[in-house]
Amino acid sequence: MQNIFQRPWTVALLAIINTLLWGSAFPFIKLSYEKLDIQSNEYGQQLLFAGERFLLAGILLLIISQTVLKRSVRLTREKVKAYAHLGSFLTFLQYLFFYIGLSISTGVQGSIIAGSTSFFQMALAHFRYEDDKLNRLKGFALTFGFSGIVIANWPATGSEVGFGLGEILLILAMVSGAFGNLIAKDYASKYDVAPMTAWAMVIGSIGLLLIGYMLDPSGVSMPYTGQTLAFLFYLAMLSAIGFTLWNTLMKYNPVSRVSLYIFLVPLFGVMLSGVLLGETIPWNAVVGLGFVIVGIYLSTYFQGRRTKKRQNVV
Repeated sequence: MQNIFQRPWTVALLAIINTLLWGSAFPFIKLSYEKLDIQSNEYGQQLLFAGERFLLAGILLLIISQTVLKRSVRLTREKVKAYAHLGSFLTFLQYLFFYIGLSISTGVQGSIIAGSTSFFQMALAHFRYEDDKLNRLKGFALTFGFSGIVIANWPATGSEVGFGLGEILLILAMVSGAFGNLIAKDYASKYDVAPMTAWAMVIGSIGLLLIGYMLDPSGVSMPYTGQTLAFLFYLAMLSAIGFTLWNTLMKYNPVSRVSLYIFLVPLFGVMLSGVLLGETIPWNAVVGLGFVIVGIYLSTYFQGRRTKKRQNVV
């Protein structure tokens, strides 16, 4: 019998809600930088802000795990080792590379590369899991999804497109995130998802805070106001909810079933930036969103049919 987190259209709904939350991080991070006067070349302050975000997210999730979900948050030597392993990829390395890479790359290339996580995740799953091999259908859906990201972020005439340190760091961020998601899937079969995710964020955030402090010790005393604290709290909550929900979906489903939804994150970011920041939503972003939706629909529809056929055979 299928778990609720395995039903195709339930997976679709929860994954869309999750990617919508993650997509909303883009405008809120931009607003936070603006209000806190964090410039694009101030890597230390960016990492300190990221570290504070994930530290708060981890603490909030620990409280929720203990009081609402009634899950033990107690650490053992074995758990510390596992959670540090997960946190190093899912939080520390991913966001260390991402924040610095995005600062020295163009927004267009950053958005396109950010959509490559699905590629790395499904490719790694192909070699890691016997029951999650790439096939023609998955390749077709993946092509549609990534085409949507490229179309949505296609540079205007005359824009420069290059490949340098920023792009390399962004790719490393996506590979780290993909590894982190697979590590979370493996550990989720042994540990409770919420406490595991919480401790991974806490441990990873400590690394971000240390690197941020080394790069800019003055950034520790950022001029927070009621508004920027509200932004920080929102970003922390969406991280706590988003990563817990995503790790739960990864626990109960093949990697390929949920990976395609990651393509929605940068597209939701563009759409929500238009709504919240008053930015113009380009026509190609709408077309790109259509491509991504087609890719996700194909994957969800056919995988749902295969599941029903297997159930009928049994």
